[in-house]
Amino acid sequence: MSVETTTLASGLRIVTDRMDGAETASVAVYVAVGSRNEEAQEHGLSHLIEHMAFKGTRSRDALTIAAEIEEAGGDINAETASEHTAYLARLLPGELNRALEIFADILTDSVFDPRELDREKNVILQEIAAVEDDPDDLVMELMDRAAYPDQPLGRPILGTKKTVKSFDAGMIRAYLDRFYGANSLIVSAAGAVDHAEISRAAERLFGAMPQVAPPAYEPARYRGGEQKLRHGAEQANVVIAFESVGHRDKDACAAHVFSGAVGGGMSSRLFQEVREKRGLAYTIDSFNWSYDDTGLFGLQAATDPRDAAEFARVAVDCLALAVDDLTEAELRRAKAQAKVSLLTALESSPARVNQIARQTSIFGRVLARSEIIGEIDGLTLADVRAVGRRLLSSAPTLATVGPTGRGLTADRVAERLRTG
Repeated sequence: MSVETTTLASGLRIVTDRMDGAETASVAVYVAVGSRNEEAQEHGLSHLIEHMAFKGTRSRDALTIAAEIEEAGGDINAETASEHTAYLARLLPGELNRALEIFADILTDSVFDPRELDREKNVILQEIAAVEDDPDDLVMELMDRAAYPDQPLGRPILGTKKTVKSFDAGMIRAYLDRFYGANSLIVSAAGAVDHAEISRAAERLFGAMPQVAPPAYEPARYRGGEQKLRHGAEQANVVIAFESVGHRDKDACAAHVFSGAVGGGMSSRLFQEVREKRGLAYTIDSFNWSYDDTGLFGLQAATDPRDAAEFARVAVDCLALAVDDLTEAELRRAKAQAKVSLLTALESSPARVNQIARQTSIFGRVLARSEIIGEIDGLTLADVRAVGRRLLSSAPTLATVGPTGRGLTADRVAERLRTG
């Protein structure tokens, strides 16, 4: 494997993967801090900081930041998640130092001009409104709220209109001082990269940053239950979910494969039963997300409100039956899909730069391809059925947007699982 890692005395970690045949490079500064680390009054602050990163420093205004990257043929972006924030660029390999210089500038010397801050807060308010207008996004927010009520994992990453309006430059700087330190950063690069060169640049630009206390978060307390919202949409958007496992849980790989086996693709039993045999939804997808100490497994579909209760019965029956009768053929297909997903990431420098940063943050190292494929191949039918049983033993979470009638409730989902 072409991965190289360096950890500086400051705690800053540099991880790179030189990809044979690559003509471009991707670089990222990954911070192991996200919305889960926010206090209640800071709800949405991680996301605002990501937005404000590109709005000007003492030496560069917003246009200059964008123009410097684009003049090098590249693009720059950022993302905020529950447990991380990442700043990313893709460009020609000879311009990687320029990208890192910009990242260092925006993370250590942003000015947070009040006029820019007000404009960007308004942009985020429009982003929140867009989610409220989109049943697909809104139903997932309701799922989080029902699964993890009154805790950070149950809150939307964007924040609320009230909290976003309350933020000021002082709150941003205090948050950065608390969480953004050399030991909380990972500089990752993939593609046509040179590890020694990246390491020298990272040490010069980020090595003098102060160290910070390890980011803390409130332990997850999965509860389950339901959140239902009537909406102007003609369809009922439905999510049924259960608690899954964290990244480092012994069943993490099996949980992903179980999700793929029951709902990954057009040949899966969920798609065949719900769409092909009964016509209850245009499409249906399963998902399995892992966090540090918990996760969510479930399914999502949009259906006619008159069919919502029947849809839920059929979908839940599919899951329950899979615990006992999942076949070797389904397992082989799910394993193959999991390996294709892994290998696809290895072929793309933007995907790879994210992958190696995340693995370094979660596991303290980059996992070898052979190790991950070996774990997938080593799963037995008994393993995957057992993890399915474990997932379905948790209290169900039900989230709906749109009219569903009285026949669809979390209690009825739980009863269906008990009685079959």
